[in-house]
Amino acid sequence: MRIPLSRSVSLALIAASMISIAGCAGSKSKGDLPYVARDVGTLYSAAKKRLDQHRYDEAAALFDEVERQHPYSIWARRAQLMGAFSYYLTADYTKSIQSAQRFLSVHPGNRDAPYAYYLVALGYYEQISDVTRDQKITQQALDALGELSRRYPATKYASDARLKMDLVRDHLAGKEMEVGRFYENRGDWLAASMRFRHVIEDYQTTTHVPEALMRLTETYLALGLPEEAKKAAAVLGNNYPGTDWYQRAYKLVGDYKPKAVAKVGA
Repeated sequence: MRIPLSRSVSLALIAASMISIAGCAGSKSKGDLPYVARDVGTLYSAAKKRLDQHRYDEAAALFDEVERQHPYSIWARRAQLMGAFSYYLTADYTKSIQSAQRFLSVHPGNRDAPYAYYLVALGYYEQISDVTRDQKITQQALDALGELSRRYPATKYASDARLKMDLVRDHLAGKEMEVGRFYENRGDWLAASMRFRHVIEDYQTTTHVPEALMRLTETYLALGLPEEAKKAAAVLGNNYPGTDWYQRAYKLVGDYKPKAVAKVGA
């Protein structure tokens, strides 16, 4: 299931970071009329008006038109980010990411670069799907959020990114758990144990670790490795002593009886 995003947070951030330019000139979107040359101020103001009116598709098209007709003006630089934001509001995350990345490729040291990185991260973040599906986008979201946090750690965008990174890691750990349980149900104990170990070692701060330790106890016992199972249960007991997962692991270890090995010639 998609991790929810507070739209109000994003709106507040864009309002704080972008320069508002008043204007009331009207225009059709790029898709409605053939190319008509317009001065940059009129074109940008028309795009801004559409954005204020919540006509995000039209705003995005007009901001693109600013960049197309006046590519070397300071307005074009602003329009790239405003267009990326407009596409984000229409849920066209691919175009939003592309616009923000285009801005970064041309203006990597611009003061609005942190916001561009933030838009890229949000574009991936909004596309996160439930754990039953492929998690490539989820990993891209984590990578983009991490890059923002590393490059601009003191910004308000990085602060929000760090909160989202915790949610994304938990989501990725949930996917590993789902796959591990699938292998466990099939009796593929080795493959299952590798998934559970991955959660324990690489997603240590997530909510899935207690279950992963219990599942690892199960798989080690099924593999005939009682000492390894005891170690996993002990780690679970030391770190999560009051959980049902520990009670289950403790019982598993206590009830375990090694399988008898048949004697040769018996």
